[in-house]
Amino acid sequence: MTNASKLCFVLFLIFSLSACHDSSEISVSISNDEPTAEQAVEFVAVAEKNLSEVGQEAARISWVYSNFITEDTENLAAMARRKFTTIQVEMASQAARFKDVPNLDPDTKRKLGMLRSGITIPAPRDAAKTAEQSVIGTKLRGMYGKGEYCYADGECLDLGRLSDIIAESRDPDDLLEAWNGWREVSPPMKEMYSRQVELANEGASELGFSDLGTMWRSAYDMPPEDFPSELDRLWGEVKPLYDALHCHVRAKLGQQYGTDLVPPDGPIPAHLLGNMWAQDWSNIYPLVAPPETVSSYDLSAILKDKGFDAIDMVEAGEAFFSSLGFEELPDTFWERSLFVKPEDRDVVCHASAWDVDEKDDVRIKMCIKINAEDFNTVHHELGHNYYQRAYNQQSYLHRTSANDGFHEAVGDTIALSITPEYLQKIGYLENVPDASGDISLLMKRALEGIAFLPFGLLVDQWRWKVFAGEAGPTAYNDLWWELREKYQGVKAPNERPDDAFDPGAKYHVPGNTPYTRYFLARILQFQFHRSLCDISGNEGPVHRCSIYGSQPAGERLNAMLEMGRSKPWPEELEALTGQSTMDATAILDYFAPLKTWLDEQNQGRQCGW
Repeated sequence: MTNASKLCFVLFLIFSLSACHDSSEISVSISNDEPTAEQAVEFVAVAEKNLSEVGQEAARISWVYSNFITEDTENLAAMARRKFTTIQVEMASQAARFKDVPNLDPDTKRKLGMLRSGITIPAPRDAAKTAEQSVIGTKLRGMYGKGEYCYADGECLDLGRLSDIIAESRDPDDLLEAWNGWREVSPPMKEMYSRQVELANEGASELGFSDLGTMWRSAYDMPPEDFPSELDRLWGEVKPLYDALHCHVRAKLGQQYGTDLVPPDGPIPAHLLGNMWAQDWSNIYPLVAPPETVSSYDLSAILKDKGFDAIDMVEAGEAFFSSLGFEELPDTFWERSLFVKPEDRDVVCHASAWDVDEKDDVRIKMCIKINAEDFNTVHHELGHNYYQRAYNQQSYLHRTSANDGFHEAVGDTIALSITPEYLQKIGYLENVPDASGDISLLMKRALEGIAFLPFGLLVDQWRWKVFAGEAGPTAYNDLWWELREKYQGVKAPNERPDDAFDPGAKYHVPGNTPYTRYFLARILQFQFHRSLCDISGNEGPVHRCSIYGSQPAGERLNAMLEMGRSKPWPEELEALTGQSTMDATAILDYFAPLKTWLDEQNQGRQCGW
């Protein structure tokens, strides 16, 4: 008997269902009887079992597709997504029937809410539209993964090599061509993306939400209408630090490229910031750096000098978690993960962490480069894996993080402990530098972390407006750049073509990955770090603290990770930090010396845009 047939059989007993279909389609007819709390409990148990089984099957097929992009694997992935989405939609629809049942226990009521809001891209219940939705999603990810730009001489470069140009070149013409070149990949996505929005909104409406954005915002243990104001509160706390960083970076870029290209009082052209999406400015550190001191060091150079390869990078990340008391990764992790981009096939190189069997088959998929950025990214992705292992004893709907920002924050929290003290302990530095080099180190972190914050906020601001019908396809690009200028102080380097779809040049848009989680993760990682440093007994500045080797910190962290999503996130946050609200002041504490230095540099400059 197939999983879907089992599901239909049990639901027949619970709801007097009138029809069941094969594994590719589930059609349920519910009687008019009022559901009971007992039926709700039984329904949730059935839903969790079947979603887990079908989800594991979909994960394996998705893994194969991401690592072997062909027409056949694309079709297989589309069918698997259709099957899983069909069951998700059916379970969400059934869960909606129970939302007002009296006398529900709190856990069941919360799980019913998770079932209703847990679909990233809900498809309508119509089978043909579900199939269409699945095909569109698979094609969009495939177009991104196979994307490349061909120069006039016939040389074609993929995203990785184009990103290298953006990171390393200081020729504005070369930067502009690479930037524009990657954005030729996304215009063909626009029509499909627009249709996907229509289908997803229809699916969200069938689940009782006004649009998909409202559905996404309902997953944060608070009314969805209150969530944007919470984001505004957090952004307001850190914006003065971002504004100071922006002001200094713009002035230095003006010195490098001239004020005709970088006006001293306007937005910064996006192609000059060292990253394909201007979300991470660390690659332009040499252009904006404080005066070098003997205490400065270059982690990328250290890794290369030591002859690191991709496996060494991952082993270093594992060793950090082991020092906190976490179990070593299983042998299957090393056998089944992808660490290096294959030369013989197309793969999705975007770094990701996988939990294939929801027990111990954890993996990462990443085309690792030997540099400081990927050293941090390895720790980030392993943070996902250790989180997945910690909560694997929870029930299906609780086998995830307290909210999606928590999952992203854990590995980044560990990365904050990649300090000179840590590097000295593991033999990468001979001596711990004195405090004279701290401004340089803080500047590097700010160019990566603080520069990201407004981008992390605006991606979903754009999508929420699109989902709400405030901007149709002809206005997609204008809205995108309006928000980028408003939040980031960044502008397109040239007039955009009428068919441009620049949001589609960022993986998370065609990949349909909600993005607010990354903004929340940046807030939470510093809050986590400050608390874990206190637990570890740190007595110095928080930016110099490393929790490496602290068993008490590891125990407190693991205790929260094991909770999964079994409690509302404020309770889980309080279990680790003692605070039940997200607090961006930890960022201000961490970067306090840099903020003082930036304010000194910016005297006499016109800041803002």
